[in-house]
Amino acid sequence: MKHFTSLTLIILLLIMSCTDKQDSNKAIEKSSYLDYSNSDDQVTGGIKMIPIETPKGTFNVYTKRMGNNPKIRVLLLHGGPGGTHEEFGNFDGYLPNEGIEYIYYDQLDSYYSDKPNDSTLWTTEHFVEEVEQVRKALNLNKDNFYLLGQSWGGILALEYALKYQDNLKGLIVSNMVASVPEYNTYAQEVLGPQLPSDVLKEIKEIEANKDYANPRYEELLMEHFYTEHILRKPLEEWPKSVHLLFEHLNSEIYVYMQGPSEFGITDEATLSDWDVSDRLQDIKVPTLMLGAKHDTMDPKYMEWMASEVQNGRSVTTNGSHLSQFDDPETFFPAVIRFIKDVDEGKFN
Repeated sequence: MKHFTSLTLIILLLIMSCTDKQDSNKAIEKSSYLDYSNSDDQVTGGIKMIPIETPKGTFNVYTKRMGNNPKIRVLLLHGGPGGTHEEFGNFDGYLPNEGIEYIYYDQLDSYYSDKPNDSTLWTTEHFVEEVEQVRKALNLNKDNFYLLGQSWGGILALEYALKYQDNLKGLIVSNMVASVPEYNTYAQEVLGPQLPSDVLKEIKEIEANKDYANPRYEELLMEHFYTEHILRKPLEEWPKSVHLLFEHLNSEIYVYMQGPSEFGITDEATLSDWDVSDRLQDIKVPTLMLGAKHDTMDPKYMEWMASEVQNGRSVTTNGSHLSQFDDPETFFPAVIRFIKDVDEGKFN
């Protein structure tokens, strides 16, 4: 009897061991989403430096593919102008589990790309054609190509869609209105007065003197404006990727196109009169307008934009300009649901 019990125990242990090994093998089974083998960007870990032809020569821009899903491929357009893909630093925490392929991309003259530093290239027309060259190089097409642009990237996404929407499957405009004059009005008439009166007075004095290099200007903005309308967390809690975004910002292109003020786009900046609000009805591709309650952009205006395009949806988060960081619980489900609804033919 004792021998039989021992033999039974040994058999049970062997069965359990085999089961554990099978479970372990399932756990480490290769995922096609994470499989970069036999791809031309395998040795670089998904990074491609894409040549961009311009009237001033050929230059390379940085891209990095995350994941592998031939049906869903999202190209990310960062803000600024002159920002970096680091603006999307926490996308890694949300999109891979959904099987969504996404592509980081630094526009020309941004930190990880070539820097010809030629202001004749700093136009919306140039950047639209740059996106189109990136699209072709990455083999993105109307069956899988989603474009997500945030802030200045939203301007670029709208401009791209107005010219090349036949190449798109879906469009996401995050934290950017369709009119700079509207943005300026909101900044000056709504956001400015929300500041303490003494702070607003000091900021206006600095701006009137065009003393934007004054450390006090940045100090006031960081303490009273950025933590309310850019990323609603104490500065010490801002993630490293956002600090890198600010460290790597190309201030020359930023000031040239956006201007030095954070209360609207100044008259001397090239984007000062940009406005496509009367052309939104020409956009027929499925579109998500993603605003934020505490954003520098009027969330009500973004809701209106969704009603102007032919096939739009509006979502407003409880965050601010970088709502992927201060309200990811709303931001990412909105992005994921939109992409999957479009992919499955359920978007309306």
